[in-house]
Amino acid sequence: MAYDVIVLGSGPGGYVAAIRASQLGLKTAVVEKESLGGICLNWGCIPTKALLKSAQVYDYMKHSSAYGINASGVQQDFPAVVKRSRGVADKMSKGVQFLMKKNKIDVIMGYGKIKAKGQVEVTAADGTKKLVEGKYIIIATGGRSRELPNLKQDGKKVIGYREAMVLPTQPKSMIVVGSGAIGVEFAYFYNAMGTKITIVEFMPRVVPVEDEEISKELEKQFKKQGIDIMTNASVESVDGSGTGVKALVKKQDGSTVTLEADIVLSAVGVIANIENIGLEENGIKTEKGRIVTDKYLQTNVPGIFAIGDCTPNQALAHKASKEGINAAEYIGYLEKKFHHQPEGIDYGNVPGCTYCVPEVASVGMTEKAAKDAGYDIKVGKFPFMASGKASAAGATEGFVKVIYDAKYGEFLGCHMIGFNVTEMIAEAVVARKLETTAHEILNAIHPHPTMSEGLKEATAAAYGEAIDI
Repeated sequence: MAYDVIVLGSGPGGYVAAIRASQLGLKTAVVEKESLGGICLNWGCIPTKALLKSAQVYDYMKHSSAYGINASGVQQDFPAVVKRSRGVADKMSKGVQFLMKKNKIDVIMGYGKIKAKGQVEVTAADGTKKLVEGKYIIIATGGRSRELPNLKQDGKKVIGYREAMVLPTQPKSMIVVGSGAIGVEFAYFYNAMGTKITIVEFMPRVVPVEDEEISKELEKQFKKQGIDIMTNASVESVDGSGTGVKALVKKQDGSTVTLEADIVLSAVGVIANIENIGLEENGIKTEKGRIVTDKYLQTNVPGIFAIGDCTPNQALAHKASKEGINAAEYIGYLEKKFHHQPEGIDYGNVPGCTYCVPEVASVGMTEKAAKDAGYDIKVGKFPFMASGKASAAGATEGFVKVIYDAKYGEFLGCHMIGFNVTEMIAEAVVARKLETTAHEILNAIHPHPTMSEGLKEATAAAYGEAIDI
């Protein structure tokens, strides 16, 4: 049977692309080697949020007296926490199965490889192969945990994010290498559950892609929680011959120190899954380990598209989903089933969210990036310490920081750290999309008492009009 569209991979890029293609009347198939929903639903975004929620509840219970509630003898059950997380992931994966049926998308289980333009060879788990034909192919093969040559993952003592989600027993101590989103989320989770955590970060600060003030605040809060942090440091080698692991860490001044722990979590980023999927054989261009596409997500080979973590820019689920929709709509346009070309994605307006406690959320330029770009800027900050809602919630850590162009009031960037800020960042994303100015933010009445009014308050601070600070 010939399809209009074959999607390789069913993560938040792939399954969304398939649904949109089907909605446009294109006969669609998805090829998936493991579980519907991909890494995000099964081993990434969703199950980690379940783990983090358990840690947060445990944290609340331990500090319940601060809210006038006495809960004594509170204990966490680590295997039960992991089991709940897996249950949440399984439920979401079943939801994607339902969506595939609802949208009449054929799911072909197996490993897909592009044989030629319009042809995908699928190898099933039992080794049998079959050829699937389709006019258009969307590559959505995602990414995986990056391995450093001197930090090889054995899945037991040196682990990646996948193993970190399902450890059979809770380690007493852990070294987390890397402090991007994955590293700091697991550092918070395990520390809150009672594991002694040391973060080793190669860059001068934690969450290095964030605004510098956000990094400083997160480091301060993490240290307050009892997490040890080593920046400007690298793990040179790991010795796992004993009962635990010994990690040789090199500091900025060249000196070394040996850290001992039960386990090392390598969280040094993600690499694209682009090997052995037929790229070279079909002349599909890659650069720096990612598939090169145009603004419509089409590769240099007409009819073959690529989206998500296997392409450049942010390795984020919501970015992959939007690319999936755009690729499907462009195919729909080519097939005269969609009335216009989709609007290109503004990669400068993709929000980033990190779900440790306190949460981190940001969009647009950092203060340094705005200055480096030559803008004359106005910067405003609103500390949650001054927020009535934050005080009532017992979550006064952090702040909202906004950056505006002084000349025109253009909203250049927004950076938040604090309770629930991952839910608040969307206002800044929409505002920037609408080319909103500071004047319009100030004149939009924000509800009180809320954490979200912090955005308006920070904007007022940038213009010398702050009321509550």
